Amino acid sequence: MITKIYKFIFAICVVCGMASCSDFFDQESEHVIFAEENHLDNSNDSIYSVIGVLNKLQAIADRTVLLGEVRGDLVDITATANSDLRDMSLFDMGDDNRYNQPRDYYAIINNCNYFIENVDTAMKNNRNEYIFMREYTAIKAIRAWTYLQLVLNYGSVPFVTKPILSKLEAEQNFPKYDLQAICQYFINDLMPLTDRWANEYPQYGNIRDLRDGASRLLFFPVNVVLGDLNLWLASITGSKATYQEAAMRYYKYISQRNGDNSSYPIGMSYYAWESGSSTWDSTWGIISGDWSDEEYGPNTELITIIAGDSIRAEGNYSELRNLFYSREENDYHVSIVPSENLFDLYESQDNCVVGASGTTYSYAPKDLTRHRSGDLRLYYSYDEGERTDRLTGDRFEVSYIDKQAFQHIHIYRRAMVYLRLAEALNGAGYPRAAFSILSTGMNNEVCRSDVYPYYSESDSLWLSQIDFPETRYGLVTVQEYASRNSTENHNTMGLHSRGSGWTPYNEFYQLPGTQKPVIEVDEEEGDEPAEEIVIPKDSEELIQEQQAFVDSLLLNENGLELAFEGTRFYDIMRFAFRQPNPGAFLSNQVCNRRGKENSDLMRGEIKKDLNDQRNWYLRWNGQIGLY
Repeated sequence: MITKIYKFIFAICVVCGMASCSDFFDQESEHVIFAEENHLDNSNDSIYSVIGVLNKLQAIADRTVLLGEVRGDLVDITATANSDLRDMSLFDMGDDNRYNQPRDYYAIINNCNYFIENVDTAMKNNRNEYIFMREYTAIKAIRAWTYLQLVLNYGSVPFVTKPILSKLEAEQNFPKYDLQAICQYFINDLMPLTDRWANEYPQYGNIRDLRDGASRLLFFPVNVVLGDLNLWLASITGSKATYQEAAMRYYKYISQRNGDNSSYPIGMSYYAWESGSSTWDSTWGIISGDWSDEEYGPNTELITIIAGDSIRAEGNYSELRNLFYSREENDYHVSIVPSENLFDLYESQDNCVVGASGTTYSYAPKDLTRHRSGDLRLYYSYDEGERTDRLTGDRFEVSYIDKQAFQHIHIYRRAMVYLRLAEALNGAGYPRAAFSILSTGMNNEVCRSDVYPYYSESDSLWLSQIDFPETRYGLVTVQEYASRNSTENHNTMGLHSRGSGWTPYNEFYQLPGTQKPVIEVDEEEGDEPAEEIVIPKDSEELIQEQQAFVDSLLLNENGLELAFEGTRFYDIMRFAFRQPNPGAFLSNQVCNRRGKENSDLMRGEIKKDLNDQRNWYLRWNGQIGLY
């Protein structure tokens, strides 16, 4: 799709390499430079240059998912996987590994730098509207996101914000920025754009292979990128104010995504056991559910994608389908399958099943077949079976991970933003607010009854800015959940209920330190006795206990909701930063890939000591990474 448009670009030049980074840049990578003067001051130049950046993103699309998933604890590698993928899973990626190519990130960055340097942001049309600010904002967000991916994978990276257009410019010593420096720079870079341009996107109409012409899915929302930058920075520094800013950025995106006075709720998409009466069906054989991550529209999951070509010959055809999903094109042999730890995670959840009336509940058994025990989101996203080899007649296993059966690579979606909002609120010291997103769903009514009373006046005042009015974010009732039929404004429920049954009834999913209100009687002379409900504020010790508990729930929920989507290793890394011993935490988590009982064997197979944080990152050619 984008390749065909990109071929229309009418002037191309060469991006040279860096001397101190030797052949760090690919000296034959394409870079959009226009003839005569290097100014982007007409609509054709602007569109073609933006499309050029989107084209470059395609080169890192598969890698973004693979580096985030294969190094985690929820997938494993099969015997048919290529050696580069196997080395990735064992943290043994050499300079020649096909997935260890930092020059592809810098090709994006250099294109972005060129656009930012040369576009005329002051130009207006005859209606006094800025012409190129949408593109300028979009390219700045892409650059920030790309630098974040680069530093998450390499730990320390050469930092350049000016376009490199000649060999002479490339032959200089660029400063090295670590994760903290990258986050701080791009927070400062993007924040001035938020008041006016955060919700504006380039409008490119209908584009082939994107249903409904959803061209805005090709771009990275500024507030979501800012949320991520602040969340990573807060996880390193422990700053409450930075966690608060992360939460506010995610909230701003949710509340403004569909315009003012609109909503972007969690919705009522879930998989659950279905009973035909108030008495539970003892066969445990009926599961119903309804959601798709590939839908387009104002209230669907997708937020940002990197588009892939539909035909291999077009050049940017995603290989993820052949790695994750048995199909004719890969002779039904996959390279990536769920890990034992993933099965353990899903099966360990207590699925709280409500009867048809919503007045009775029970728990699903733990010994069901076809991965139906515990959380049912695995049942939705994964299947397995056997096929017969057409030549030998031998039987072999096939595996179907539906989340990677698509043409386009999914980067951001709705549930991910809500999970990160909860993570930011928990880090800021509001575990009750974070827990509500997982358990009941969050709106102002929930906050007034279950959140505000337990915190100080100043904290409650800050939390009140996270404004989810009941009229736009109504809670789904248990009866509606059981019948799968909600009223128009009942569109919010706990994320854990998307796969683990009705969470508000789940006695195994409760926040520590739940306190009952104390009734005090005021009997001052001359007054009638009056009752006043006094809710003790949560102590600092209790808040810390709740934060640790909710953090563990959130890491699990990230796995349950986002498995196979390319975020797992980064999630483990971010949660590890908050632990007393980050290296031990990450090492233990990754080494549980084949089950806790096999963690020592897994530790022996992994080529690097992950207790050393330097070994979390890739290295390349002595020029990038932590040595």
